[in-house]
Amino acid sequence: MILKKRQFALYSLIFSVVIGLMACASDPMESGLDPFAPMVFKEGETTLPLNPPNQETLVPFYVSSNAVFKFAIDTDSISADPDGVTRYTVVMTSPNGNQQTQYEGIRCDSFQWRLYGNFDNGKWKENTLSSWKDIKDHNPNRYQAALAQGAFCNISTQVKSTKAIVQSLNPKGFTGGVKPTNSNGVQ
Repeated sequence: MILKKRQFALYSLIFSVVIGLMACASDPMESGLDPFAPMVFKEGETTLPLNPPNQETLVPFYVSSNAVFKFAIDTDSISADPDGVTRYTVVMTSPNGNQQTQYEGIRCDSFQWRLYGNFDNGKWKENTLSSWKDIKDHNPNRYQAALAQGAFCNISTQVKSTKAIVQSLNPKGFTGGVKPTNSNGVQ
């Protein structure tokens, strides 16, 4: 009887050790597959557009009552890419009529933007010093914030449908110039 108890204790110990080793082998922290670990952003390849913005598909959008410039986006240039970046061409017009055209990207997950290049003297020029920058929500010409909040993002998730993005840019329904409110109506 004592021998059977010792055998049972030995088998129990071996079983516990094996289960413990199996648990360590499948530990998500060990395997690198932790579902709760922060995701590391890996940007896909970006190429500048081949053509200037299409004047027929430029859609103006509202930024704020304090905006000095007028803004329009080339709806043909919008792409909601699998890397989580929405890329687009924006045309900014100053009060004296000068225009600047840029190719940019917005990340909804981090609320950041990046300038990929400018259209200058009839051709695209890459911005080789480009880096991700936080979107500013408190300046008059806050067009990246307006695009992110009104068309490109659903809170911190990218809108994947370019058709939905273009529909959101409709001047009658565009909400990018309106700051979201909490449930108490406080901005």
